[in-house]
Amino acid sequence: MLLTAFAAIRRGEREKHRNLMLTNLGVSIVFLVCYVLQVSTVGHKSFPGDDWVRVVFLTILTTHTILAVCLVPLVLRTFFLAIRQRFTEHRRIARITFPIWLYVSVTGVVIYWMVNHLRPYA
Repeated sequence: MLLTAFAAIRRGEREKHRNLMLTNLGVSIVFLVCYVLQVSTVGHKSFPGDDWVRVVFLTILTTHTILAVCLVPLVLRTFFLAIRQRFTEHRRIARITFPIWLYVSVTGVVIYWMVNHLRPYA
C-alpha cells in the first residue's frame, strides 16, 4: 500500500494517495496494538542458534526496532502536516518518513518469516 500511495501521488492522484495513506495508518495502528497485546500476553519468541544467520537476524531486528520507534513521531508529524494542508512541509518530512516506513514494513515481514519459518523451533 505504501508503494501504491507513493505511485498515486507521483501521478497527481491526491485523493487516492490520501485514502491509501489513511489506510496505511489504520493498518499500522491495528498491527501495533495487536503486536503489543501479543508481546504482553505471550512474550517474545527467541531466534535459535549462534551462527551468522542469527547475527543477520539480530542486525535486521535492531535496525527495525530503532527505526520503528523513530517512525511513530515522523508518521504523526507527516499526517498532521497533510491534515493542515501544509503540503510544502509535508513533502519535506514525507521524503524522510516514507523510506523509513517502507523499511520497517519490509523488515517486519522478514523478521516474522525468519522467526516463524526459517527457524521455527526455538
